[in-house]
Amino acid sequence: MGRGKIEIKRIENSSNRQVTYSKRRNGIMKKAKEISVLCDARVSVIIFASSGKMQEYCSQSTTLVDMLDQYQKLSGKRIWDPKHEQLDNEINSVKKQNDNMQIELRHLKGEDITTLNYKDLMVIEEALENGMSALKAKQMEFVQMMRKHNEMMEEENQTLHFKLRQLHLDPMDDHNVMETQHNHHQQHQAAGMYSNHHHEAAAAAGVSSYEAQMPFAFRVQPMQPNLQERF
Repeated sequence: MGRGKIEIKRIENSSNRQVTYSKRRNGIMKKAKEISVLCDARVSVIIFASSGKMQEYCSQSTTLVDMLDQYQKLSGKRIWDPKHEQLDNEINSVKKQNDNMQIELRHLKGEDITTLNYKDLMVIEEALENGMSALKAKQMEFVQMMRKHNEMMEEENQTLHFKLRQLHLDPMDDHNVMETQHNHHQQHQAAGMYSNHHHEAAAAAGVSSYEAQMPFAFRVQPMQPNLQERF
């Protein structure tokens, strides 16, 4: 017996509805692929489930955007409003600029230059020379900035050391001052001892010289009067 004809209406049971949707969706996508390959047709299919999930297919020889543009031209119906068309034109313009910049970048790297003529090569050479000049100028600016920074740091360092010395906060300076004072004190004591010793030696030498010059009769004096006078 053959299958009965299915009534086309909304399936109330959510589980049955989801199963039917999955089967029919896969069948539509399969038919779209088959007609695209067998008949060399450009096919684009977009399906939105009740849950909002999207499923799409587009032939490999085209894109969905190209298909919509062609549909708009052939049908005369405006799919894009003027605002969207302006945005699309701006996007295309940016894409072209990006492609041109990529080509110029490859040329500056020395890539893909076999098809360039002499004039194009001269333009690239001038661009490279300008780039080198700008690079050297930036390097010199950086060097000068570093030198200026080092000079400022050196001045700040000297100023800080000067303030520390004024406030006697530098331990090396205090140690040097104390050591200098101690050395002066020791030198003063040594000079005093030397002076006293020198005076004592000079006095002893004077007495010895005086005794040497005195007559022998006056050198020794008796402690008692002359006993011969008593007799």
